[in-house]
Amino acid sequence: MTTNPSAELLDNLLTATGQTTAVREEVRVWSMSGVERVTFPDGTTAIFKYAKKPFDSEDQALRLAHTLGVPVPQVHASAVLDGWLGMLMDDLGPSVREADDLDGVAAAVVLHGTRTAPPLPVLNQDRLRALPTRALEHLERLRKADRWQDADDVEDALDRIAQAAEARSAGATLEPFGWVHSEFHPTSLHIGERGWRLLDFARAFTGPGLLDLASWHGTIEPPHPVRLRVFLEQYVTAGGTPDALAPRGGLAAENWALGWHRMWAVEWFMAQSIRWINDPATDPAYIKAVRRHLTDVLHLLEI
Repeated sequence: MTTNPSAELLDNLLTATGQTTAVREEVRVWSMSGVERVTFPDGTTAIFKYAKKPFDSEDQALRLAHTLGVPVPQVHASAVLDGWLGMLMDDLGPSVREADDLDGVAAAVVLHGTRTAPPLPVLNQDRLRALPTRALEHLERLRKADRWQDADDVEDALDRIAQAAEARSAGATLEPFGWVHSEFHPTSLHIGERGWRLLDFARAFTGPGLLDLASWHGTIEPPHPVRLRVFLEQYVTAGGTPDALAPRGGLAAENWALGWHRMWAVEWFMAQSIRWINDPATDPAYIKAVRRHLTDVLHLLEI
């Protein structure tokens, strides 16, 4: 596995911004990305974020969002090296409190009301409908690599979802359709002294905004349609489109949203497993997460 070139990336960024040196302090680091606070000789600070494919175009998404008026941290400089992106961004400082549901709906209304931008990948009904099929292709590649051998139940579930996908994906382009943050959780919303900023745009795309609303409460606990329904109603009250509450794919909006968000997560986990992380040691954890999500998908999409 290639070691991350963060030191060299930071050097390039310092040169680009006219700085000579900086002291690095880790904030959060994992195998595919890292966030650090850097302090310059004059005592000022910035956030240094680095990430490898497929997270290597976040600078474009952040600049685009900023241009279109979404409150995001400003990118001062970015550079790419050996498939890794490095960015120097505003240091927003400590948050004054954690984001709550009303903060979440307010941010979603702003983001979803922003005009869409061509550089973002698109998840329309065809792409949504193809998710179970794409997941089956990942499974085939995993099995060819002698992995995921005892996962017939995963294949069966994906087959069933693929068969129902055309009917169940209907309504994908109903409003809100546009910017999807895709990592929309309370931890991605920074509430500071001077208002809020939305963070973590590495996987933003154009698609059904309901996927953001479905992701807000996380995927660790079982999906909670009643709770999401309340959240959707708060979203509409805060100025979001009333269509957020409209049934789609023959399902209540909240079930459709939670079901497809879980299916979207499954495809991503499996892509990570074979492509981005590609480490057999992680298979048991990924298989467990995929099984749990697929059980939810079958239930929520009434398959």
